[in-house]
Amino acid sequence: MTEPGRCVYVASGDVEAEQVRTFLESAGIASFVRGETLGTTHGLTIDGLGQRQVLVAAGDAEQARALLASADAGDFRLE
Repeated sequence: MTEPGRCVYVASGDVEAEQVRTFLESAGIASFVRGETLGTTHGLTIDGLGQRQVLVAAGDAEQARALLASADAGDFRLE
């Protein structure tokens, strides 16, 4: 991804962020994780520390948000 990413999800730590990133990648949406390094080095995930953002290309943001909303609502099912 060469263009600046659009944040489609804010996770409270690495594990959650990687789950979301992998979910999007499995749907064909390239993504990457950016965030606070203090959480990685000290294991903190409170009050914004350890917060991780999942970013996608601007052209994929709408589709990514729709997929995440569908999964959050329990509507998303694997065939």
